[in-house]
Amino acid sequence: MKKFLCNRKLNIIYSVLAVVFMWVAWIIAYHSVGNSLVVPSFEETFKELGLCCADAQFWKAVGGTLLRTLIAAAVSAALAGVSAALSCLAQPFRAFFRPIVAFVRIIPTLAVILIILRWTEYDKDIAPVIVTALVLYPMMYAQIMASADGLDAGLKNLVKVYGISKPTAVFRIYLPVMSPALLSQGGADISLGLKIMVSGEVLAFTLNGIGGQMQFAGISSMYARLAALTLAVVAIGIVIEAVFLLLERFTFGWNRGESAS
Repeated sequence: MKKFLCNRKLNIIYSVLAVVFMWVAWIIAYHSVGNSLVVPSFEETFKELGLCCADAQFWKAVGGTLLRTLIAAAVSAALAGVSAALSCLAQPFRAFFRPIVAFVRIIPTLAVILIILRWTEYDKDIAPVIVTALVLYPMMYAQIMASADGLDAGLKNLVKVYGISKPTAVFRIYLPVMSPALLSQGGADISLGLKIMVSGEVLAFTLNGIGGQMQFAGISSMYARLAALTLAVVAIGIVIEAVFLLLERFTFGWNRGESAS
């Protein structure tokens, strides 16, 4: 217990030191450049952040971006789950999905956005969702396959000994065992999806999203507001990862406790 509390205190201290380091680096960069149009000051940025928080349009943009991110993450998770389940059931499926996943992983994001904008007749809401889903899909597929390949050999032998069918083993035995690891990675996946979504919104100029507001701030030379919007995205990503971390701990904390004992 004392070791746990000590490690927790050290983690908090190191996290605070990291925040202070980034804050000092920001101040040094601002005074080194000496031009708020290149590096906005700390005070100007947080003043703009306060104005953003008081603006209903900002929260509408946050809601739109989060909704699109969650939709893209849900689609990616569903596709990755089905693909991984089939790959676990039969080796030919694994061989079939391997080149597809590799292709989706390496396609350029910018080119995909431009192509999708043409296909969707310049629908600025759909294009970022499709691109985000394409980016998340191969990563989620790889995570699920890594968790499946890392399952305990004894568990697999148990399935063979009792003659449990592969579909039953995948959905009733393997997935519950893999859930803690997948849930702990979910926050990082959605946080990355948020970053990709905002980038897609910037390129597509999605006005009802944070990316569209960033694009408008950049065009209007409102660099302090651009920096404030960037900080807002970072804060939202941190909150998402923290929520998933707490969810994983409260849901599967008993499992770690048993392992430790």
